[in-house]
Amino acid sequence: MKHPNEATLALHAGGDLGFFGRWRVRRHVARCEACREEVATYEAMREILPDLSETPEIPWNRLAADMKANIRLGLAAGECVRTDDAPLRHSPLFTGARAAIAMASVLVLLATGLVLEHPTPRPMEEGLVVQTTVDGIQVKKGSHSLRLMNVGTQRAIYSPDAQGGMSSTYVDGETGQVTINRVSLYAE
Repeated sequence: MKHPNEATLALHAGGDLGFFGRWRVRRHVARCEACREEVATYEAMREILPDLSETPEIPWNRLAADMKANIRLGLAAGECVRTDDAPLRHSPLFTGARAAIAMASVLVLLATGLVLEHPTPRPMEEGLVVQTTVDGIQVKKGSHSLRLMNVGTQRAIYSPDAQGGMSSTYVDGETGQVTINRVSLYAE
């Protein structure tokens, strides 16, 4: 059985809980002797509180005068101890340097973001060439080559890209199957 916390029991004793909370606590208190005693204690305290509001007369004007005098004394002591040097936060050179450092940090952050967002492609090997042939795409270096052939096609669409790669899309005339080949010279 989970007991309500003390604040909930105090609110229940004062009649300040909402409908659902009041219903839940009332059900619990009906079965739990410890919580019932706690609620009774809070109700008893509620009955004696009005009597406590009658406090003896306090000399508020005298207390206010003492507080003002203490504040003035503290300010005067602070003036005696203070040096003539201006704090760093009021120095124009320091605030200008802080602004320059902040601006440089923002620029470095932006430049890093741009470099990471758009990396420059690097070729995998020098001397590689991607080209189209009558029957497909060919990657060639010197006398060596690799060819992706479009066999049995009536029509192929070749698309070069800005990084030096090539794509070919073709449809097999007999089966109707679409094949897409992509060759890139750059590491991604």
